Amino acid sequence: MVLVDTNILLNASNGDAPQHVACFDALAKLRAADGVALAWPVVYEFLRVATHHVYPRPLSFAGAWAELTPLLGHPACVLLSETAKHAAVLERCAAEVPRLSGNLVHDFHLAVLMREHGVTDILTLDKGFRAFPWVTVRGL
Repeated sequence: MVLVDTNILLNASNGDAPQHVACFDALAKLRAADGVALAWPVVYEFLRVATHHVYPRPLSFAGAWAELTPLLGHPACVLLSETAKHAAVLERCAAEVPRLSGNLVHDFHLAVLMREHGVTDILTLDKGFRAFPWVTVRGL
């Protein structure tokens, strides 16, 4: 099981992105082999960016949601969210990251969800995830 980060989804969705083919193919391979994990923060971040004017060709909300529904409905996809043990996992993880602040906090949230659900690998273009010793970053 591999958590997919927002940047992979955005590149896979944008046919003009330089890394479109690599991201699209990586998602297809995960669906076929390892399984895909998504997290609600990734879903919402994708929806936010894909519908924003900074996106090369902004999608409508319905269009952005339509990009996600095949993946969310795929039998190999698991959606991660907080459980009753989330606060305890967060505290344990925070003790392992010496400089936790600012933009790293969003990535930390995903990393905590990963640990909470026993997911060790993330497919991302973001090197910031290397700050979390329990996370293995899979590049393209």
